[in-house]
Amino acid sequence: MGITGGIATGKTSFVRALLRQLPGLCFDADQTARELLDSDPRVHEMVRQTFGSAVFDEHRRPDRVLLRELVFASEEKRRELEAILHPTIRERWTALADKHHGQESWLLVDIPLLFETEAETHFDHIVVVACSGSIQEARLLEERRLTVDLAHRIVGAQLNLRTKIEKADYVIWNDSTLACLDAQAALLAGWLRQRYA
Repeated sequence: MGITGGIATGKTSFVRALLRQLPGLCFDADQTARELLDSDPRVHEMVRQTFGSAVFDEHRRPDRVLLRELVFASEEKRRELEAILHPTIRERWTALADKHHGQESWLLVDIPLLFETEAETHFDHIVVVACSGSIQEARLLEERRLTVDLAHRIVGAQLNLRTKIEKADYVIWNDSTLACLDAQAALLAGWLRQRYA
């Protein structure tokens, strides 16, 4: 099952809630990207060749905050970083999906750019976790401490939520509390258990 949505819509919280209801495991594309930037020598070299040594911190790792500023200031730079990270991320989750195939438990693949990377054909079900634009912006500014300009640039770089909702099999609306999110996860899990028992 593919889980997607916009930045700060609550995908990670929803995945945790759903895994409390369904047996399974999760692949987190964002976490994998962070791991690649932190510790993959091949990725480090590609980042150095593409962006230069100035984007590396004192620990000789790419500075994710600086990279974020660079790639969301330039679509070309964003696409260059995506070209470095996305093939390896896809290799990892497709290999995990192949290994998991035929098991009774669920595999949840949390991919923020699921539609943008044209990965939808790989999934039996796609869940979009969405919220209103005002809530999304508030989370980016208050919880993630982004500037208004950077928040708008990041949201603008993603496929808009309305389009994602139209493409989804299931939509989780996450404007409210964690209890409400848990209730939606329980409802979806119950439907899936009933349908695929």
